Amino acid sequence: MFPAGLAVLGGQLTGRASAATDVRAARAGVVTRRTPGPIVKPLPPELFLPHGTNAETRWEALRDVGFHVPNDRFFVRNHTSTPLIDATTWRLRVHGSGVRRPREFGYAELRSMPSVTVDAAIECAGNGRSFFATQQGRQTPGTQWRLGAVGVARWRGVPLSAVLRRVGLSARAVDVMPSGLDANFVSDGVDLGRVRRPLPIGKALDDVLLAYEMNGEPLPPDHGFPVRVVVPSWVGIASIKWVGDIEVSAEPLSSPWNTRFYRFFGPGYPDEGTAPLAEQVTKSAFELAWEGAVPSGSPYTLRGRSWSGRGRVTRVEVSTDGGAHWRRAKLLDGGRRAPWTRWQVTWPDPRPGRRELLARATDETGTAQPATTPFNDLGYLFDAIVAHPVQVV
Repeated sequence: MFPAGLAVLGGQLTGRASAATDVRAARAGVVTRRTPGPIVKPLPPELFLPHGTNAETRWEALRDVGFHVPNDRFFVRNHTSTPLIDATTWRLRVHGSGVRRPREFGYAELRSMPSVTVDAAIECAGNGRSFFATQQGRQTPGTQWRLGAVGVARWRGVPLSAVLRRVGLSARAVDVMPSGLDANFVSDGVDLGRVRRPLPIGKALDDVLLAYEMNGEPLPPDHGFPVRVVVPSWVGIASIKWVGDIEVSAEPLSSPWNTRFYRFFGPGYPDEGTAPLAEQVTKSAFELAWEGAVPSGSPYTLRGRSWSGRGRVTRVEVSTDGGAHWRRAKLLDGGRRAPWTRWQVTWPDPRPGRRELLARATDETGTAQPATTPFNDLGYLFDAIVAHPVQVV
């Protein structure tokens, strides 16, 4: 439980709020203020690619920032708009048939409890979705992320298990469902309610965090202030932002986010889809601009990062000639539970022209990135090797 360095991962879509939702949110501490758009923080074009309610980190913006992604460069995944919440009136309600003493927690009380600090990655389950179309010829709906919907931060907060102990967890408890305080999500004209996603009790008691700090600062609004859930190694939709309600149930729970979304649907899958998605997959990215320039005439150091929801990355290989030859990269991080590793490798002879760079990682389970990813209708968990175009000049 809570070793140093973990891994967490993420989701996709858009929507609007109802008037009733605004009233409930105001009572829960949401401040009704107008902002220029769905995201509060600045989104300078040299750092982000905007995608409506979402913002993708540019990989070239991470080349010299160190292991953790700074808060101002961390990607944003919103279903609607970032709510602005007053921490002094915020309450976390914990209730349900799986607890003996339902109650509410305030912000000051939560911060007074013993805390832990972990390094963890959050990644949208749709990260890499655009490559189903550009590399495999099959379009999928949703935000067309490249690989910038992932980031590692240092999170501080209270283990969810500690909060559950204070409410008297029942031996019959099977599921735990956090809900956010952002506006109700509307899809195809249907109001699906607050974003919420159940966790099995075993995961909830293992390493899940109720985080109130990100990289040594209070959570920024776009990243869940005042409190968010951090679910190590799982798709990011499980890491609910702006959490205000946690239901603990003696019966299995469900929501649109583990039934209608976040399953594999499509050819070769059951009509009802697979089991809900949980662990993330293995990926690699170059810390280079897409279609960026690389100087010719002398050796050039290629840098990047690789990560896996299954465990530590143990090997990264890079090809500069379309996969004919591979060079092993030097891993710069990678403790036993590191959520990702930075790496570098020398390209000895960049020659002028357009080139496609390839990177493939292998994790401690022996799983390596494949050449292609099996198709699914919603474009989740793309783990194939990505061809990154550059221009050698």
